[in-house]
Amino acid sequence: MVEILTGLVSGIVSGTGMGGGTILIFLLTIMMGMEQHIAQATNLIFFIPTSIVAIIVNLKNKNIDIPLAIIISVFGVLGAIIGANISINIDVGILRKCFGIFLAIIAINEIYSIIKKYKKSNNINNK
Repeated sequence: MVEILTGLVSGIVSGTGMGGGTILIFLLTIMMGMEQHIAQATNLIFFIPTSIVAIIVNLKNKNIDIPLAIIISVFGVLGAIIGANISINIDVGILRKCFGIFLAIIAINEIYSIIKKYKKSNNINNK
């Protein structure tokens, strides 16, 4: 049952474009006790079908800048090759810390964006 809920939650977050893989890695390591390397590799397999579905839906809705997506994809593949090789050669403890720092940076950025948006809307409403 935990596996079904993990997949469902990760799929929903992934479908919204917010990075379901990040949630999936967190759930696999914390809730299911999976080693970080295995969780990240599992995430990569999870990513393929969920991203294909998201691409199809967004292509139908004309939400994709195709020339930009091609450029980003080419360099994303190169980055993935480099990142996978780095990940394989890093100790699990260090990999977990790097992942935690990555999540903290995302959280800080999101909080900053919300505060900035809130201040901007208050400035508009006060005029």
